[in-house]
Amino acid sequence: MLGGNTLPWYMLGLSNASGMFDISGTVWLVTILFVYGVKSIWLPWLWPVFNQVFLMVFLSMWLRRSNVTTGAEWIGTRFGFKKSAKLSHIIVVVFALIMGLGYLTYGFIGLGKFVMIFVPWEFTSQFIPFDIPVEYIPHFYGIIFTCFAIFYSMLGGMLSIVWADVIQYLIMTVSSILIGIIAMMALSENQLIVPDGWASPFFGWNLDVDWSGIIDEVNIKIQEDGFSLFSIMFMMMIFKGVLVSLAGPAPNYDMQKILSTKSEREAALMSGSVSFILMPIRYFMIAGFAILGLLFYDKLELMVAGRLDFEQILPSAINQFVPVGFLGLLLAGLLAAFMSTFAGTLNAAQAYIVNDIYLKYMNPKADNIKIKSINYVAGFIMVAVSIVFGFFAKDVNSVLQWIVSGLYGSYVAANVLKWYWWRFNGNGFFFGMVGGLIPALTFRFIFPGILDLYTFPLMLLISVIACLIGTYTAPPVDDDVLKSFYKNVRPWGFWKPIHEKVIAEDPDFKSNINIGRDVFNIAIGIVWQTALVVLPIYIILMDIFPIMITLCITLVTTLILKKTWFDKLPKDK
Repeated sequence: MLGGNTLPWYMLGLSNASGMFDISGTVWLVTILFVYGVKSIWLPWLWPVFNQVFLMVFLSMWLRRSNVTTGAEWIGTRFGFKKSAKLSHIIVVVFALIMGLGYLTYGFIGLGKFVMIFVPWEFTSQFIPFDIPVEYIPHFYGIIFTCFAIFYSMLGGMLSIVWADVIQYLIMTVSSILIGIIAMMALSENQLIVPDGWASPFFGWNLDVDWSGIIDEVNIKIQEDGFSLFSIMFMMMIFKGVLVSLAGPAPNYDMQKILSTKSEREAALMSGSVSFILMPIRYFMIAGFAILGLLFYDKLELMVAGRLDFEQILPSAINQFVPVGFLGLLLAGLLAAFMSTFAGTLNAAQAYIVNDIYLKYMNPKADNIKIKSINYVAGFIMVAVSIVFGFFAKDVNSVLQWIVSGLYGSYVAANVLKWYWWRFNGNGFFFGMVGGLIPALTFRFIFPGILDLYTFPLMLLISVIACLIGTYTAPPVDDDVLKSFYKNVRPWGFWKPIHEKVIAEDPDFKSNINIGRDVFNIAIGIVWQTALVVLPIYIILMDIFPIMITLCITLVTTLILKKTWFDKLPKDK
């Protein structure tokens, strides 16, 4: 499950980056760059993409010091093993499984929409003995390819996932460079017609990107997305993004990769390498496809079930502009990316079901054959449920918005407090998670048509109140558990009473006083990561002045991080 903690950090970093190079995410990023231009670099902050910076600076090291195998198991190191801690353990498992279902659904719907361009239904329908409504053709393809992915996921563990990810990343690197070069050659021979402000990352109160007279339908897409009031949305993204990042990784494949590293130093290096490995290569491809789509918009096949679907830009552009030999290579890479993300998500979900439900509560003495059988059954159930959910998903964007603003929003309050406040207990964690999950699962029905991001403050308020009620209606966690956690993980924050007790027993103990340096490195790291996103876009656009400015920012921030982050990492013994 963790590869025996034998894999080097750079392979895990490649694997983690490769796992994020998924079809659904790439479809969405190409679409938003096409529609919003360079301003789209901020929209992944919905996730938030800069959570990798928080992980590399300090949270990966904190998590790795715990020496656990899953996020739910980590709960015991923080809250102990009494009744309230067991409730916390259960709610983390529930959240992890819901998160897993969300990601599997997200991948499922994106894959189906992607494949239908390359395997036309007119051809496939000849071999299908029943009729399928047009709007459910992507779901049919999603089911077929998901079935292949199940066997890949079941037969391997973390080791096979990592090695497959590394090979897939190499394929995607070659493909990305090729697409970027094709786009640059096309741009040198054709005029790019886009609205004023499309090529600038800066924005005012409103989005101010008007496609009237160019591609009028894009204005409808912007209105449907709800991103017009860009400044308000940007402030909300930062507010939510910082809190989500402070909460640490959600219990999914990203956390499993951190726990798979050899040491806390390698955990930090792995998380730091992800942005450097992923962003330039991925955005070289994304910018290439977006530019090709803009230059040859009239050649794209974007009509699905009688409506214009901009999420078809990526597969349609691949079909139209990639040479035949490289088309096979790119499709192999993107399908491998789906397999990678799917397998990583399913692997994490299976770990929670087997380790944190079956072995903990149902059959602690199960033999390996029984465990393997339960692992298979758990995987099949998760996939089956995610497929059912996929039939209710309108598009990739709607599922993504629910995941990043709904599910991640529900996770925030309880998971921030668990790291930084000593008084917070298992009871508060359970109440806070329930207080976040209920709004996450119901707000879409209570506030239809409202962007999930805008309901985040209300969700956060409910969750914080639930955290405080739960915390103060139960006694603090046992001192021995808190002291052990504090000495082992060494977090900064509101830990003074526990610090004094630890010092009384061990006068040589050194507390973590690096909060100032960590905050500085986070700020520099976010600028560095953003520059890695912008640079390949301007290279594709062949805009020399922005290239030079962005390159200077990248080099300066890299040198700063070398001195203030890399040189300060703990040395392996």
